[in-house]
Amino acid sequence: MTSTDELMKEIMSDPFANVTFSGGDPMFQAKGFAELARAIREQSSKSIWCFTGYLFENLVKNPEQLELLRQIDVLVDGPFVQELRDEDLFFRGSSNQRIINVQKSLKEGRVIELNLTTENPNPVL
Repeated sequence: MTSTDELMKEIMSDPFANVTFSGGDPMFQAKGFAELARAIREQSSKSIWCFTGYLFENLVKNPEQLELLRQIDVLVDGPFVQELRDEDLFFRGSSNQRIINVQKSLKEGRVIELNLTTENPNPVL
């Protein structure tokens, strides 16, 4: 098992890279990812993205998952659905998935999506 300190050393070794949590669904290990995200926040200005098959509305109901949400900038939520696959989408595989501005959504108490297009490929948070 890799410690938070070891992961932070690797993350901080590239000053230009941001951080993405994905694969194996980070929400299954929300407490550990929240700890890592908190360390990233405290030691850098890196943005943190998280990919999950769960919906934002369900994640905010779980205390550990909510704590992870409080530490990340962007959430791509929802399961990949083959029938809704769209190769023209940015940062997601199917049209049911949303790109969410997490901090703004938590503040406003509703989902605030980021609209990324070829004309606007970079999110402003």
